[in-house]
Amino acid sequence: MASYKPLDLYYWPTPNGWKITVALEEMGLAYNVIPINISKGDQFKPEFLAISPNNKMPALVDPDGPGGMPISVFESGAILTYLGRKTGQFYPSDERARVEVEQWLMWQMGGFGPMLGQNHHFNHYAPEKIPYAIDRYVNETNRLYGVLNKQLAQHEFVAGAYSIADMAILGWAKLWERQGQKIEDFPHVKRWLDTLMARPAVQRGLAVAGELRNTSNMQDPAVRAVLFGQKAR
Repeated sequence: MASYKPLDLYYWPTPNGWKITVALEEMGLAYNVIPINISKGDQFKPEFLAISPNNKMPALVDPDGPGGMPISVFESGAILTYLGRKTGQFYPSDERARVEVEQWLMWQMGGFGPMLGQNHHFNHYAPEKIPYAIDRYVNETNRLYGVLNKQLAQHEFVAGAYSIADMAILGWAKLWERQGQKIEDFPHVKRWLDTLMARPAVQRGLAVAGELRNTSNMQDPAVRAVLFGQKAR
């Protein structure tokens, strides 16, 4: 495998952050973790906004980008496809196989992640319980797990071979209990999760900066204002 300079990963241990640490571990890439404490507002610092204008982590800086020049990448899906192209791993070059991976990656980016994120918010973080919102997102979560389960009934991994699409979905899917789901209702998802969670690289990726997870008091008004009261700046 080619030798690459270490990458700088701007990261916090959340489902979106885990996508990238798992990929980096699976691809055998060296990287430096730069914590972005989203509960303290690190995502609004000018130096971070310079590489992630949407003030969201993760973000990546590759000092050895195209043409040997540095490049920064924001949005987890864009980072995954960039790393797949850079290394030639877990992201096929064959067009049909690549489309299969990309459509499931977009499914995660456009649906599975955002809907499950809303599920988390209204179930665990909203200052008041709104039954309609909770039902809306728990039911949509259930539907999406059904879509995933049907796909995995036909394939060992979501796009056939193990790929960046699996890495993107994993961090959200492993929190099924927190989302009000019963994994027994989705046996093919359970089989897939068990397979992925047994991979050493996945275990290493999920453990990165694990001590930082759940260190914020989500009931603190200042923390909630940073995370949920964001306005244009």
